[in-house]
Amino acid sequence: MHQEGILGVLGGMGPQATNTFYQRIIDRTQAESDQEHLRVLIWSDAKIPDRTAGILGTPDQAEAVYQHLLADAKLLERAGCTVLAIPCNTSHYFADRLQGELHIPLIHMIRETVSAIRAMGKTTVGILATDGTVRTGIYQQALEAAGLTPVTLPAQLQRVVMSIIYDEIKKGETGSREKFGEIDAYLRQAGCDCAILGCTELSVYRSLHSLPPYYIDAMEILAEQAILRCGKALRNI
Repeated sequence: MHQEGILGVLGGMGPQATNTFYQRIIDRTQAESDQEHLRVLIWSDAKIPDRTAGILGTPDQAEAVYQHLLADAKLLERAGCTVLAIPCNTSHYFADRLQGELHIPLIHMIRETVSAIRAMGKTTVGILATDGTVRTGIYQQALEAAGLTPVTLPAQLQRVVMSIIYDEIKKGETGSREKFGEIDAYLRQAGCDCAILGCTELSVYRSLHSLPPYYIDAMEILAEQAILRCGKALRNI
C-alpha cells in the first residue's frame, strides 16, 4: 500500500474561506472513519498582507506578499507536508515563483480549474474574482492557453464583485443576492456558458446560497485535487 500524503494548507486569505475549504475536503473524501480522512496541516496566517493591494501596489508591496507566502509555504514543507494547497486565487499570481523555491508540489488552483472547465466542454467563461486576479490576467491567460474565451465584467459590475468580497463576506456577512443577481444577468447576456468563482470569498458565498452548476467553484476543484493527490478517493455529493 502506498504512503498517503499529508496536505499542507496555506490559508488565512481569508480565515472563513480556509474554514470552508477544509470543510470541502472533509465532505468530499471517501472515508468511513476518522482514520480514513486526510492528514492535514492548516496554517491560517491571517497576517499575510492583502493580495490585491500588494499586487496592484508598488513592487515592494508585491514582494512583501510573496516573501510572506514563501516563508509560510516553507514552514509547511519543513513540517512534513507532501503537497501544498493555497485556497486564495489572487495569491496564485506568485504560484510559479513559489513552486521554484519548494521541493513539494503546489497544486495550481487556476490551471486545475481551467483544465476542469475545458473537460466539461465549456467555451465562453465568465471570471468573477478580485481586481488583483482580474488585472494580472492569471485566469484570462490560462483560459486562452486552453483555447477558451474569457469574459471579464465591466468596471461597474467588477466593483459590485469587490463589494460582495470585501464589504460583505470578509466582514462576516452572508453576501447580497441582489448584487449577485446583477452579475448573473450580465454573464448570461454576454453569452457565457459558465462562470468561475475565482475568489475563495465567492466560494464562501456559494456555500451560503445555493448557486446552479453554471458557477464553477475554483475552491471545489482545489479540494478535489488535494484529496486525489494525497492518495484518497472522492466521495460524490
